[in-house]
Amino acid sequence: QVQPVESGGGLVQAGGSLRLSCSASALPGGHSCMGWFRQAPGKEREFVASISWNGREAFYADFVKGRFTISRGDAKNTVYLQLNSAKPEDTAVYYCAADEHRWPARTSGDFGSWGQGTQVTVSS
Repeated sequence: QVQPVESGGGLVQAGGSLRLSCSASALPGGHSCMGWFRQAPGKEREFVASISWNGREAFYADFVKGRFTISRGDAKNTVYLQLNSAKPEDTAVYYCAADEHRWPARTSGDFGSWGQGTQVTVSS
């Protein structure tokens, strides 16, 4: 099954930065809107950020505004999530998602393709 592939997760100290990458270039069709979600242990998966197919619009969860930035790369269906001022509560598995047909997209149900996730751990 063709799916997005995440990379860039790891361990970072509180206050530090990390950049996550996601490639969904193998998805059929044209450019897709893309998003990031995260799931911490014992918690439900939650929306982090999403970006339109052309990069002109983006949405963020309130808890990451001003700290995280989502952006698109030059390659088809490549997206980044820049995490700044990391907090221990940002520790989670971060998932990349894509969908060719739906925008705005801010819920799990809006996305049809999902990656396997990458672990981000923020130490205090």
